[in-house]
Amino acid sequence: MNKHSMIFIGLDTHKEFHEVAYCEEQRGAVPVHYGRIPSSKVSVKKLIRQFESKYPGATLHVVYEAGPCGYWIYRLITSLGHCCYVVAPSLIPKKPGERIKTDRRDALKLVRSLKSEALTPIYVPEPEDEAVRDLSRAREAAMKDLKEAKYQLKALLLRNNIRYEGTANWSKKHLRWLTELILPHPA
Repeated sequence: MNKHSMIFIGLDTHKEFHEVAYCEEQRGAVPVHYGRIPSSKVSVKKLIRQFESKYPGATLHVVYEAGPCGYWIYRLITSLGHCCYVVAPSLIPKKPGERIKTDRRDALKLVRSLKSEALTPIYVPEPEDEAVRDLSRAREAAMKDLKEAKYQLKALLLRNNIRYEGTANWSKKHLRWLTELILPHPA
């Protein structure tokens, strides 16, 4: 391998494991299925070290689909000094009639698409931005849950023909009334 060669690596990521495929830069090189590795930082570091020793001086270009596994893989690989791309599943080109999906095929497809420059990477947020986004999403979910719980409680009271005679729902007076309320059936 010459000093400026590239190795393309595709990861089909899952909670418990990653399916790995790779391809060399040379024209006509065929993507190769590497195998399955556990989904851990130690395993990913070991994988990168193996490619570094097999292809000394080569630049590694790693790609994986955005998903529930997050961006820790991206941050780990870039911290090791290699290129990493995260792509949205909806932006991966699909051929007509391509219906069979397996982890191995997905990893090979990612490598082919990366090598042919057919992928558009997404923006990976900084850890601080991601934390704010997670907090915002958690608050939004909690507010939605609270709203649904209030609707369910009001529907229960309506089904049992129990009416609040005060003026404002969910005020301190209304909440006190709810705590003192005794329903007709113990269940």
